[in-house]
Formats: sequence, C-alpha cells, structure tokens
Amino acid sequence: MVRDGAGFIEIDDVAAERRLQGNPYLEFLRVPSMSAGLYVLPAGGADAQLPHKQDELYYVIRGKARMQAGPHDQAIGRGSLVFVAANVEHRFHRIEEELEILVFFAPAESE
Repeated sequence: MVRDGAGFIEIDDVAAERRLQGNPYLEFLRVPSMSAGLYVLPAGGADAQLPHKQDELYYVIRGKARMQAGPHDQAIGRGSLVFVAANVEHRFHRIEEELEILVFFAPAESE
C-alpha cells in the first residue's frame, strides 16, 4: 500500500480485509516512524489490550463507549480523538455501539 514514501489507502478496503481475517485489529501501515491500524470492538464487548511501548492516537470513526486512560475516564464517540502516552494503562469499556477506531502508533508498534 505504501511505496516510495507515499501511499493511498481506502478505509473500506481495510475494513473488508479486517473482517475477512476475523481479527479485531488490522495494521495497514508500517514505516519506522509510525504504524496505523483499524480496531473494531463489538457492542457489549471487552477491550483486553495492555499498555503499549509507543505513544498512541485513537480516532473514533463510529460507535459509542467510554475510555479509561490513566486516571481519566470519558465518554467517546464518532469524531473523538484520544492521545495515550507510552506505557499508560488504557481501555475502551461500556461499549454501547460497535466501535470502529483508527489507531496510530509512534514510533511503529513493536512486534
């Protein structure tokens, strides 16, 4: 998808591939300075992620839930942006509507 330092990605194509793979998360971009993926959690589902070694930025495409990040807990929904620094405990909870979230890691998430 990314060649010669540039690339064009259609989120609908990423979403279709994620559904085919059956995983909640699909990475669609990886360069040394960052990685990006699509994360989907069902209504009533659980987010079992652990803190990451990278800074993260979440952009909620659709859905409705709450997010706990460090000592903060807030309602999030379509259009919400959430920054979480490296090693900070965080998770989505009380997921009322299926969440579809773009996730950006900087630098790229380690394996």
